[in-house]
Formats: sequence, structure tokens, C-alpha cells
Amino acid sequence: MIKKWLVIFCLLLGVYIAPGQAQVLDRIVAVVEEDVVLERELNNEVAVITNKLSSNNVTMPPEFVLRKQVLERMVVDKLQRQLAAKSGVQVSDEMLSASVADIASRNGLSVESFRQELSKQGMEYKAFEDNLRNEIIINQLRGREIGSRVKVTDAEVLHYMETQSKAGLSNSQYHLGHILIAVSEAASATAIQKAKDKADQVIADLRGGKDFKQVAVSVSDDDNALKGGDLGWRSIGQIPSLFSELVTTMSQGDVSEVIRSPSGFHIIKMLETEGAGQHIVTKTKVRHILIKTNELVDDAEAKKRLLALRDRISDGDDFANLARAHSDDKGSAINGGSLDWVSPGALVPPFEEAMNKLAINEISQPVQTQFGWHMIQVLGRENQDNSEQFKKDKIREEIRKRKIEEETELWLRRLRDEAFVEIDLDRL
Repeated sequence: MIKKWLVIFCLLLGVYIAPGQAQVLDRIVAVVEEDVVLERELNNEVAVITNKLSSNNVTMPPEFVLRKQVLERMVVDKLQRQLAAKSGVQVSDEMLSASVADIASRNGLSVESFRQELSKQGMEYKAFEDNLRNEIIINQLRGREIGSRVKVTDAEVLHYMETQSKAGLSNSQYHLGHILIAVSEAASATAIQKAKDKADQVIADLRGGKDFKQVAVSVSDDDNALKGGDLGWRSIGQIPSLFSELVTTMSQGDVSEVIRSPSGFHIIKMLETEGAGQHIVTKTKVRHILIKTNELVDDAEAKKRLLALRDRISDGDDFANLARAHSDDKGSAINGGSLDWVSPGALVPPFEEAMNKLAINEISQPVQTQFGWHMIQVLGRENQDNSEQFKKDKIREEIRKRKIEEETELWLRRLRDEAFVEIDLDRL
């Protein structure tokens, strides 16, 4: 680790000298604790953000403003990675490979095809992996520092449902824009008033017709600033409680008044609104016979036993009786192998995928999961209106996300305020 006094000295010189070397490698634009942000790193990140904004048709702010916003995000990113390193948060190569495979799969590609697609888009695969590893590390850190402390009680879910039902807002969805003018927790009265004046001017500019995305990129201190301040679509439960009540009174295109919080001054714009409908799920009545593998029973032997049982069922033996006698899933074996009616997502993916392909009363070929080898039979299917339970589960997750978002905003601001950060404005 580079000594802080050496980093500060190098900043005064405007260069970064690697330990043990005398040659100039790069110019420093910021000192972040005992690390630095190099001009080359900043230039690369600015280029990436510029391309994203251009592709989204966002009018570019002045170059100095954009570079300042990008640098601030890089500073906070470095602070989080430093804390993660001190906390022992790591991402193994296996975890990284699994994440890449998952992303490729969700895009309908093999890993090799995904790599080729990245290359076509001008992105080096190593750079993509580094960014992904960094994202996973930060998510794990936030989960440890914030997520583990956030709880949602049944009472909160019920209170939310009752409140929103009375207001007739339970199905409403809001597409919001957000701008934050940050204020340090230890800010003086003068600094607070200066931030308030800035927020008032932003509101005047927005109501005067200025483009919201461009203004957000230029002035917002929120983590979504470089996305044009776009918070995406949210139900009322996902909206920070600080301005959730205000949002329900706004119409499309409205810009809120200034909203004060410990983090600073917030401005909300209602971009769009819409409603939501029923949630129907297909439940499946299923039973199975499980053969576990061990030192005496390998994969081949487990499959052989299941195929023999399958032949006996075809010859007239009763599935339930065979399950009672042979299944290693003792919990379901006493019920003839029955798992009763199951909802989507209740069973492990390989089992559920095989189950969903079966016709009623059809018996599967042997199916492997982490529990062993299964023979599956579907006894029935029915569609059910799961709207009430789905609503409760969704509300619980929304409240949790809202709480995490509020805690994250405060945590990041505190992390930034308490850190040693020195920025060379001349390099911007």
C-alpha cells in the first residue's frame, strides 16, 4: 500500500511514481485515503459515460461538470473497495465465472459467444470481468454493512397494504427522476443555505423547461446522477418514505418542491405513471421417488434403480407403494412420494424444469439435482389467482429495498465525509 504522505507529495507534483521506480507513469487527479485516481483512469471512465449518455440521447453537460461527476463516483467506488478489502470481502474466480455464465445465459448466449459480442462492442473481456468483480464485491459489502441490518415485519406489510388500500394506490406504479444536492452531516448553516439556494435554482430551471436528465448529470450528487437521475419504475412501497406521500399527489411532468433529508436536498420529477393487474400462477400436484448417491450408490446405480422402478410401474405396480418402499426422501415417502401442490420457484430448478415438461400422469426419466436422482410424476395442474400472496411478497421486498436504499444513501455520504480525499481541480 502506498504511504499517504507519498501520495500527497506526488499529487503536489501532479504525477504518480510507482514504488521502487523513478519513471513518471501517470498524472494524479485525486488522492483517496492511501490510493489515487489517475488521469488515465478518469479519461477512460469519462469516455464510457459519454458514450452511454450519447446513446440515450442525453444532452451533455459542460466537460468540467461531467468530469467532476465521474470523478466523484470513482472516489466513492474506491472508498467502498478499500473498505471491502479491509473487511475481507473477496470474489473467487469460480464465483466470477458463474456470474459471467449467468449473464451470458440471460442474454441467450454461450460464454464464448458472449465474449465475441463484447469484442464486437469494443469492450475487452478482461475489463468486463474486472468491472463485474468490482460490482459483486461492492454488492457483498453493502449486503454486509447494510442489508443484514434491514428487517421487514409482518406488521409493516399489513400496515402498508391497509394504508394503500384506503388510498386506492395499491396497483399504482411511478416512473421517477431524482436529483440530490448533498449536504454534509457536519455542514455549517451557511453551507446548508447555499445548498438550499442551489436546489431552488434547479427547480426553477426544470420548471422553466430545462431537460431533467441533463440537469441531473450536471448537478446531482445521487448515485443515479450519471443515469440522468432516472430511478426507474417503482411502486409506492419502493419509493423512499421521505417523499412517498408527496409522489401520490403528483401528476406526470410535475417537479416537486425541495425535500430536506439528512443527506441534503431532494428534487423529484414524475416522469410517468401506470397501474397493475392480477397475478396468476400455475400450481402443480407432483410426487417423486428419490435415490441418493453415496459411497455404495453412484450415479449409474441410482439411475439404474429408478429405471427398474419405472418399468415396474409400467407393468402395473403402484407408484405410491414403491415410493414408500424405496424413496430416500423420507418426508414425502410416507405420503407415497407426494409433494402435494407446489408453486413456481418452490423446487430446485432442474426438478422444476423436468416437472414442467411432463404431461398429466406422465412419469419422467431419471432427473439429477443436488439431492440425488429423482423419478417424477405430475398428477395435476391448475391456475390460481395468487394476487394476494404475490402482493404481500412484493410489498415485503419493496419495503426492504426502500429501507436499504435509504440506509445506503446515508452510509455512502458518511463514508465519503469521513474519508481523506484530496482532488486536484486543475486536472479536471
